[in-house]
Amino acid sequence: MRAGTLALGLAAMTMAVTTASATGTLNAFTAPASARAEVEGGAEAKASPVYGVTLPRGYRSWTLISVAQENGKNNDIRAILGNDIAVKAFREGKRPFPDGAVIVRLAWRYQSSPRNDAVFPAPQSFVAGDPINVQVSVKDSRRYAASGGWGYGQFENGGATPGSALMQACAACHSKLEEGADRVFTAWAP
Repeated sequence: MRAGTLALGLAAMTMAVTTASATGTLNAFTAPASARAEVEGGAEAKASPVYGVTLPRGYRSWTLISVAQENGKNNDIRAILGNDIAVKAFREGKRPFPDGAVIVRLAWRYQSSPRNDAVFPAPQSFVAGDPINVQVSVKDSRRYAASGGWGYGQFENGGATPGSALMQACAACHSKLEEGADRVFTAWAP
C-alpha cells in the first residue's frame, strides 16, 4: 500500500472516531441491526472463552488511542480505543498498565473507494469496509495472572467468538512483546 493512501484512510478513520467521541456514536462501525443491539447493550454479548471477557458498555465512545493497518491475510484497518484508565496510562507512558485498563480494537476490511477516487486525479482512496471483529484486552493482574495480567476477548456480530484456541493464541502472541510493553502492541498516537 502507498503511504499517502494509508495516511488518508487513517485520517478519515481518525475523524470518524473523534466525531464518535464527541457524539457518543461511532457510525463508522456498523454491524447488522440484529448485532448492534447486542454490541451496544453490552449485557447480551456472551463472555469470551478462557478469560470471560465481555464487550464493555459504551466502548464505542471511548478515546482514540491509535489507528493501524494490517496487510496480508488480515487486510484490515483498525481503531484502538481505551477507557479512561488505559488512556491515562498511555498518555503518561505508565507501564505496566494499572488494573482496570481496558483496550478495545475495532477492525474493518480495508478497501478502495471508487466513489472517492472519482473525485481525485488518480485512484488513491481507501476506507473502512465491512466490520470484521472487536477485540478487548482487560488488565486484572490477579484474575489473569497466568497470562501476564491480561484477559482477552474477540467478538463478531455482537457475540463472543467461540473456541478457546483463539483466546490462548492472543496471550501467546502478546507475550512475545518486550517486557516494557506490558503485552500491548499499540503505542499512544499523539
